[in-house]
Amino acid sequence: MREQCESDGRQWPSPKRAWFAAGMLAAANTLAFVDRQALALLVQPIKEDLQASDTAMSLLYGLSFTMFYVLVGIPVARLADRANRRNIVAGAVFIWSIATALCGFARSFGTLFVARIGVGAGEGGLSPAAYSILADYFPKERLAAAMGVYQMGIYVGGAAALMLGGFLASVVPPGSVVLLPVIGAVKGWHLVFLMLGIPGIVLSGAMLLVREPARMGLNGTAAAASPPFSELAAHVVRHWQAYLGISCGFALMILVGNATGAWIPAFLERKYGLTTAEIGGIYGLITAVCGVSGTLAGGFAAAALRRRGFERANLLVALFGFVALIPVTTLFPQAANASLSLALIGAMNFLAGFNFGGGLAALQEITPNRMRASISAGYMLMVNLIGAAGGPFAIALVTDYWYGNPAALPNAITIVCAVASPLSVAALLLGLRGYGRAIAAPTADPLADPIAARA
Repeated sequence: MREQCESDGRQWPSPKRAWFAAGMLAAANTLAFVDRQALALLVQPIKEDLQASDTAMSLLYGLSFTMFYVLVGIPVARLADRANRRNIVAGAVFIWSIATALCGFARSFGTLFVARIGVGAGEGGLSPAAYSILADYFPKERLAAAMGVYQMGIYVGGAAALMLGGFLASVVPPGSVVLLPVIGAVKGWHLVFLMLGIPGIVLSGAMLLVREPARMGLNGTAAAASPPFSELAAHVVRHWQAYLGISCGFALMILVGNATGAWIPAFLERKYGLTTAEIGGIYGLITAVCGVSGTLAGGFAAAALRRRGFERANLLVALFGFVALIPVTTLFPQAANASLSLALIGAMNFLAGFNFGGGLAALQEITPNRMRASISAGYMLMVNLIGAAGGPFAIALVTDYWYGNPAALPNAITIVCAVASPLSVAALLLGLRGYGRAIAAPTADPLADPIAARA
């Protein structure tokens, strides 16, 4: 069953099928961030076991993950603009889940680094294909809400990793030795990675229940074939302010998110003396409640305003969250007690999640269907190079080489956030200007630029 959208007359998949697809993709995104955030919770025990510095651990969290994520992302995205995107997502989930389990066999920094590269290689195929699928399941009036549901996986996954890791740490301390059948002796932190690989293998099979949607051109017709790179580049240059501003703004916001997400568990342990089990339970619950509510609130707020005729609502909602993040991110590391710091961390998670739905919907809205996966891969490239790799590394550099003292981690977090958060606002303002021009620009070729389809 399909439904007709009132604003553009196109026939879209039924809401039931669309939201099922969004839920399954959100589950995949959840597992991706479970695998990613588990390492952050285990920074201290892994650092002690492998005799690594803060800088080395930041490379393990960021660079190892982004190396193949970056290399794989664009080729897989070009494939996703031509091939079955559902199958690409299923394959990506399977690959990173196997790589996560292999982290549980690592006995040295080098082998753990290589296994993390495998995790990044698998996850590189997820988001570009997922964004493109969602844009073919939901009309623009609902797309921000769907993107919010998908991005909810960041916080559900991060929280699940923290709470599961915290629970396991209370049962099997990360530094203790456990004897497993066949595998032999492993540390407690190895056990966490081994267990995290299992759900993804199951989900990769369940992902085949999602139907590959038709690529939506105008009036419900099939979209044209994936364009040559020269045409893709010409489209990006034509709307460079929108693409550069949105990508840089979110990359800098995600730099703050990854920087704090990677180091908050170590920060809570070093400054307030919380144990790994306590951090997993408390910080995990905060991430789940505040992050999920933020992504849903922001996505549905942007969608509601968009339906009421506010054409720039997607980025205006994100801009509110970007501005509000400035004081929150710089103040939480300096809080006098753990309760106040955790309250500010909760606000930070809510505001960060609030931005995603509208921002990602804006990116898809100004991009032709046949370019969406490729554009999304370019966005993910910038986000991962600047945000995923740069954030944790920036804080570690300040801690190790500016202060030369691990106890200075709170000040390092504040310095990095105080620089990156205002810059993210400046970049998003550029994107907002370009976005306004893009959605208002007429075009002679409706398949070259979908903005002409806006009713």
